[in-house]
Amino acid sequence: MKIKIFSLVVGTLCLATCISSCDYLNKKPDNLITEELIWSSRASAESYLYNIYGYIIQTDGADYTGVGASDESSVSMPTTNVRQMVAGNWSPVNAYFDNWDNYYRGIRASFIFEDNIDKVPPSELGDDLKKQYKAESKFLRGWFYWQLMKQFGPVVLVTKTLSLNDDFNAYPRASFEACQSYINQQMDEASAGLPAVWASSSNYGRPTKGSCLAVKAQLALWAASPLWNGNPNLANLKNHDGTQLAPLTYDAGKWKVAADAAKAVIDLNVYKLYTNLESGGSSFDPYLSCRNLFLTNWNNEIVFSRNSWSMWGYTKCVSPAPGGYYIYNATQNVVDAFAMKNGRTINDTNSGYVETGFAQTNGANYWEHSKGQWNMYANREPRFYAYILYNGRPVLPAPTVDDKNYFSSPANQNGTGRTEFYYNGQSGQKIAGANSITGYGFLKNVSPNDNIRIDAVNSYRPFILIRFAEILLDYAEALNEYDPSSQDVVRYLNLVRERAGLPGIETVYPEAVGNRDEMRKHILRERQVELCFEGDRYFTLVRRLLLGTAAHQTIYSMNVNANDEGQGFAFAGFYTRTLFQKRVWNDKMYLFPISQYQMDRDLELVQNPGW
Repeated sequence: MKIKIFSLVVGTLCLATCISSCDYLNKKPDNLITEELIWSSRASAESYLYNIYGYIIQTDGADYTGVGASDESSVSMPTTNVRQMVAGNWSPVNAYFDNWDNYYRGIRASFIFEDNIDKVPPSELGDDLKKQYKAESKFLRGWFYWQLMKQFGPVVLVTKTLSLNDDFNAYPRASFEACQSYINQQMDEASAGLPAVWASSSNYGRPTKGSCLAVKAQLALWAASPLWNGNPNLANLKNHDGTQLAPLTYDAGKWKVAADAAKAVIDLNVYKLYTNLESGGSSFDPYLSCRNLFLTNWNNEIVFSRNSWSMWGYTKCVSPAPGGYYIYNATQNVVDAFAMKNGRTINDTNSGYVETGFAQTNGANYWEHSKGQWNMYANREPRFYAYILYNGRPVLPAPTVDDKNYFSSPANQNGTGRTEFYYNGQSGQKIAGANSITGYGFLKNVSPNDNIRIDAVNSYRPFILIRFAEILLDYAEALNEYDPSSQDVVRYLNLVRERAGLPGIETVYPEAVGNRDEMRKHILRERQVELCFEGDRYFTLVRRLLLGTAAHQTIYSMNVNANDEGQGFAFAGFYTRTLFQKRVWNDKMYLFPISQYQMDRDLELVQNPGW
């Protein structure tokens, strides 16, 4: 039992399968740095801290939340884990994206760091830096627990470094409220040792007071939402001793707590929505503002980010053939969510949306549609052109004319690099290695300064984990639930819309103002568009208990298999709304299963309902 607790809950060495006795654990490998050396210098102690940051998992294409698990995207390769998940082919035995060990290793490392950092001689590391580093460690511990809760619900609360003598059966899952309270405590303690703004750019990427408040706001919104606010389907989520792990009584006051928590981030007056003016633009440009906020290092919209991530892998996987792998595909579902440039949704009879036919003129702005593109893509809002790659839209990471022509068939080489998703096109289904399963790709977080043709992806930028636009939408959503008449609902929703070049919600849909149900639809649609491909869509649908509905399990695409018979861009058959996938759903999927690997090693663990 002692071996189990060390290796499977908090251990980092995974020794259970190769150790025959506890005495072996007392032997120190000759080739490892000793504990004394780790805490003897500033450099080695800081390296230990930076390794804790390495346990952060970003929600890019390699993660189920970034691509494939919600209705906004899919992965072209059917054997990938996320495709198996949405086909219903998963269980505790093949628990995909099992991040349990990763986060607990990070949690354990944070305790070890805090227990030992004071051993570093004062001549190497002063008290102020020690205090700061402890605060960073506490933030990371709270972050890891928060990520565990989003995936598994209430988890085991380890609040100290465990030893081999600890009894594993003393660590069952804690209640949702206890987990939330502990995370909030970590964030409060971390906030006390962190600045509101880092004075030096060398510290960018570290958490701040705002990062701590933002996590509390996210968690409060999670607690207020239907999944965890009186959900009767979780009534049987109990420990072996009968301890109830999920709140079973709905509390409308939790929406106020969530709104207040988001407002606390806003009231710091540290963050603002990025616009191109921040990067030297002479006049406001909604397209560049929405596109470049992901490409501009350390802009004022970033609340928390990760310094290191696979920019090459992401860009390669979203870019079309022949230069890219085009594994990550957007869906018709998310395309339909983008508004027209007049701010109206496409199902609004006053929006001017046209489903069929080819555009006869260019759009009014340089970033809009071009003549000859399908009318479905004409006169859409700026974010549509900044985030969605559609048939005929130029590929971004191709700087020169020759690079752009590389993505076009000989007859279409006009220096613009128009993407060919139709059947016989360079990225079409007929071409070996092309993966155009929906007819749409990603443009979000792709730099025009990269060159995917030669795999030159070096336009560095951090991977954004929390940004201010999300906090504004969190506030508007929570406030709308408990006080829909508040003017702040409209005010803060409009800040996001206005940055995107859209008119205020009250001018387009005045009937929604003060109407909780109608405004909720607009807020959730705004989240869907503004935060697409960032992981938020999956978690929003989960916490709202919407992911299992038919509308979000029925996925549409263009007709990528229609043979254009050489007509190319002029082939209208491609632009047929086509059923791509009817996904498999069971309500147990709102929570991930705890893997059987973990269940077999902790007899106190109880499985999530239905698994």
